[in-house]
Amino acid sequence: MRTRLGVLSLVLCVGVSSALAQTLSPQQRQAILDYQLTLPGAEHLIAAMQPMTKYLISLPDYQERMRKSATMTAAERITQLETDPKAAAILKENSLTARDYLAGVPALRMALVAAQGAAAPHVVASPAYV
Repeated sequence: MRTRLGVLSLVLCVGVSSALAQTLSPQQRQAILDYQLTLPGAEHLIAAMQPMTKYLISLPDYQERMRKSATMTAAERITQLETDPKAAAILKENSLTARDYLAGVPALRMALVAAQGAAAPHVVASPAYV
């Protein structure tokens, strides 16, 4: 079950990433590139991704949320995470801020791609909750 949820998290990240990549502002792109990814930070992000994904897919309107997220600014995505009590609790449990999560997940993804020896073709954004 844990493996399936991990794979689902990855699929959601990759699937929505391409749509979101087209809407990244230069500031959002730079925030991701500037994110200081540390081992403890990566561990917090990884720990948060599973419950965040589980929470997101449990919502009846998660597909609509994903579509909306693709058109939001970084500030709107941060506000969305901070004002959602369950999402905010997940972030708090994992010692993350909304800004850390939204810049850290794509930074982590880029680091994983680089570690596998492939050059990341472009920076992709994370969905609001994944």
